[in-house]
Amino acid sequence: PVVPQGGNTGLVGGQTPDDSGTQVLLTLNRMTKVREVDTASNTMIVEAGLQLIKVQEAADAADRLFPLSLGSEGSCTIGGNLSTNAGGTAVLRYGMMRDLVLGLEVVLPDGRVLDQLRALRKDNTGYDLKQLFLGAEGTLGIITAAVLRLQPRPTATVTAWVAVPHPKAAVELLGFLRARLGTRTSAFELISKRCLDAVLAH
Repeated sequence: PVVPQGGNTGLVGGQTPDDSGTQVLLTLNRMTKVREVDTASNTMIVEAGLQLIKVQEAADAADRLFPLSLGSEGSCTIGGNLSTNAGGTAVLRYGMMRDLVLGLEVVLPDGRVLDQLRALRKDNTGYDLKQLFLGAEGTLGIITAAVLRLQPRPTATVTAWVAVPHPKAAVELLGFLRARLGTRTSAFELISKRCLDAVLAH
């Protein structure tokens, strides 16, 4: 059995071999190229071992946004993000990792390479095979590259810190914001008083 490893930041255990001593660890940390950035189609092709922070920086250099953002972005890799269908903080506006990818390059268990690095957004030609590998943690094949969707970089952001009496009120507030702001709401997090007290104390 082959166990692929990215940045080793995942908490699901998919990158951890069992105790049998028979598994082969496959690291992708040398596959770190940005193969292409296309501002006309708002896409970029990157290799699976590239750290998420480097993807964000490459998009930023092209005056674009790659919206996936999470706490481990300085060490997690795109291959791991794809293989676990990472969510991040901007799911409300941009969706999960599954929503941020247009095509994949995958090495199948028999060694064949499935090349579906297509940047076409409107594509209804048969099966959408990439969906099988997204979130599969390398069990069906090893993702080696991906076509990612880029977004226009926001020209302004606003952050509000709002006290609510209970979680139900937070859900109602989210509904209120969505009704008035539509898809412009990027992130919405609920922090309990207990957690906030711990942060302030320590």
